[in-house]
Amino acid sequence: MIQIDYDRCLPELVARGLLPEGHRAVYISGSIARGWGHATSDLDVYVISDEPWTGEITTKVPVALEPDIVPMAVIYVDGMRWTIEYWLDGQIDQLIDKVAWDPGAGSPKSADLITSPIQKELNILERMSYAVVLSGTDWVEERRRRIAASGMRSLAASTLLNVLDTYLEDVAGLLESGDVESALLSARLAFHNAVDALLAHHGEVGRDGKWQAKRVRLVDSKVLPFDLYWRLETLQGFDVDNPVPWIESVVDLCRQISFEIVL
Repeated sequence: MIQIDYDRCLPELVARGLLPEGHRAVYISGSIARGWGHATSDLDVYVISDEPWTGEITTKVPVALEPDIVPMAVIYVDGMRWTIEYWLDGQIDQLIDKVAWDPGAGSPKSADLITSPIQKELNILERMSYAVVLSGTDWVEERRRRIAASGMRSLAASTLLNVLDTYLEDVAGLLESGDVESALLSARLAFHNAVDALLAHHGEVGRDGKWQAKRVRLVDSKVLPFDLYWRLETLQGFDVDNPVPWIESVVDLCRQISFEIVL
């Protein structure tokens, strides 16, 4: 596990002129904050302010918000790469509004969230739940409460289930047409979307593939115990000369996962 002296982080930002005076909150999140960091992990720093950051930046990350960019600075501290994202308080409020519960069918907010390039935005909402707060504890706690009361989990899960249904239809059609190779690939895609939907249902809306196994182990769902997940992910029991039974077993599990989420 990577050890970080969090007490050094704010002074380091101040010394480098990378911390706005009027910031609302500063926190660390991502793999290191979660205890999943490795030798080359970045330290992910989030700075929340009322006014746009006008200091040093390395790049601008596009987001489906107003304003539609998030400035980011990259620095190295004792050989570790720090990525510092400068979000506006208003951008975070927009995100939470997008995932707010809406009893009306066909909510414009929901439609916008589903059709926009949202993973970056969803990640920051999820990452706030396990962030190490350096400054602005009250601000972070209030946003955590609003996110927990929102429809983020359900919306992310239902979006992924819609994608899953498309892949399952493809598998059925490809098998009927005798295209087993494409059916196999579609089954693999269906499986990954089913797993992500199940994880989102349990609050794990992040979709960085390298952490999927850790998330499955953490959620510990009865419909998808880790051993079953790992057998399918590593193609255990797959017969290259007779792949159809394996494909059908994956499809069956995907449907079980879908029923579990809907129920």
